[in-house]
Amino acid sequence: MSRVKEFDVDAACEAALELFWRQGYEATSVSDLVAELGIGKASLYATFGTKHELYLTALNRYIARGNERFVEDFAGPGPALAGVRRLIDRYLAEILGESGRKGCFVVNAAMEMMPKDPEVVRVIERSWDALELAVRMALSRAKAQGELDASADPEELAGFLLTVLQGMRVLSKGPDPAARAKATARQAIAVLEAARKH
Repeated sequence: MSRVKEFDVDAACEAALELFWRQGYEATSVSDLVAELGIGKASLYATFGTKHELYLTALNRYIARGNERFVEDFAGPGPALAGVRRLIDRYLAEILGESGRKGCFVVNAAMEMMPKDPEVVRVIERSWDALELAVRMALSRAKAQGELDASADPEELAGFLLTVLQGMRVLSKGPDPAARAKATARQAIAVLEAARKH
């Protein structure tokens, strides 16, 4: 009887995440996954299920990591509005960084999978809803603390910022992404400044 090959499941999941992020779902074959993860096909199926199940696992892993980061943005020192500014700055830094040209895995998944995969749609919508809620709560705190003008609407501002942040990630795969991202981030910050109580 052959012995089942042991491998690091966490490292394999991370390798799958990187591969799906880089190539997308359709362009990644099971053979690609086997080669990238360094495991046999039987081990892949036994551990992760189907290619689609592994894709969902990888996407959820990416989202969980992002959620941890935006919680850190809002938990930092200073007034609530500073947390929203940190979030914008982090998005910009990620776009300008090494992984920026790959875009955002969630945005990539939305562009490739949303028209045809309801499970992926649900995962993406939950991710965006969570981010929008976190931003809205931070803006509501900022308003309660007197940082924002009484006329500022935290819900509308949060929706605007979600659209801007995801748009920055879409454009990061286009021409001259650095200049576009910097200009967009400046405008987002200008909108926040305009809503600030003076």
